[in-house]
Amino acid sequence: MSDTGLPARRSAIYLLDQIIGEGKLLPELIGAGALDRLEPADRARAQRLATETLRGMERADRILQKHLQKYPPLTVRNALRVGTVELCAGEAAHGVVNSMVNIVSRHKRYGHLKGLTNAVLRKVADKGPEQWPTLRVPRLPKWLRGPLVDAWGGEAVLVMEAAHFAGAPLDLSCKADADAVAAATGGEVLPTGSVRLADAGQVSALPGYTAGDWWVQDAAAAMPARVLNAQKGEAVLDLCAAPGGKTLQLAATGADVTAVDVSEGRMERVKQNLIRTKLEATTLVSDAFEVMGQYDAILLDAPCSATGTIRRHPDLPFAKDGSEFGGLIELQARMIDHAVTLLKPGGRMVFCTCSLLPDEGEVQAEEAFERHPSLTVDRAALNQPGIDPAWITEEGGLRLRPDHWADKGGMDGFYVICLRKVG
Repeated sequence: MSDTGLPARRSAIYLLDQIIGEGKLLPELIGAGALDRLEPADRARAQRLATETLRGMERADRILQKHLQKYPPLTVRNALRVGTVELCAGEAAHGVVNSMVNIVSRHKRYGHLKGLTNAVLRKVADKGPEQWPTLRVPRLPKWLRGPLVDAWGGEAVLVMEAAHFAGAPLDLSCKADADAVAAATGGEVLPTGSVRLADAGQVSALPGYTAGDWWVQDAAAAMPARVLNAQKGEAVLDLCAAPGGKTLQLAATGADVTAVDVSEGRMERVKQNLIRTKLEATTLVSDAFEVMGQYDAILLDAPCSATGTIRRHPDLPFAKDGSEFGGLIELQARMIDHAVTLLKPGGRMVFCTCSLLPDEGEVQAEEAFERHPSLTVDRAALNQPGIDPAWITEEGGLRLRPDHWADKGGMDGFYVICLRKVG
């Protein structure tokens, strides 16, 4: 990492500009090469600074507003935000303030605001670290918080927001013995069988990575494949397969797995993970609606709002505004309808979304039953280790939320239901 930290801080500000100002998501920015010119340590630091600033944005803004008569342009405001988060986390004031003044002074349009940057951050350095822990846990934006409160209640949403603010530990799905992986990595075996690491460090340096003994996958994201319970020799279709965690789970059962995703780049990642874990599956780059054939079991992890993943992706509430939800809900229904045509009589399908919105879960399932009289819910499929009966919904689905396992670090939000095709 560079001595001054300038490259990492400058890149963190750029990421925030793109997320907040242009509505771009952090993974797509990184995938497009936004950090490629940085040294590995600076790249990791830039991503960490951007992520921590997004999580603490409300607190940073509350501290800054005491020292600003009006908000400066977005880039300068983001520099102040990053600086505030660093200062309140205990970074040395001299280095933080000088870096941010340097970055702002070099800006072609806003260089004249270097004095403001210096004055504000020096005031933050004086009082900010004391004020930070006294402020409330940052809340979700109103466009998302309102629907979630309507669905789950205010108290549950407060616990979800605490989970978002805390961030996510690292969960691993294991090819074989979870106890052995936990012992090797210093992790804890969760009730559902995943291994959780509180402080993982560099993932590729962990024991068992090169050998392919495990892959990174949130404990909630591992549940759909467990519920599908693929069997050796079954023809199994994994629709919308990338990044591939569920594909690996299905392949580990010995099933004949076909993984489909529309993105060639994302499917390449699935292929690389199959190679690393020494598992086999057929990979197909295709639009899901072009897939034909008949399958014993289908896992449909449909495109969705991803509102269940905010504890790992704090950029989402700032890059999105909910305007695309209607189109996603319509797409999910169409994908269910197509998947039903690919399912053998007597076969089963798990529909899931990493969403906290009932319209993308419970409601979607209920409407699927109305459109397809041949479908019935397989409640017995939820008889899996670690599933709390309180998580099972009225229609027979599984509702997972970030406030579940609050004492263990939470989990992603997911909706999962197993459907059977009768006759």
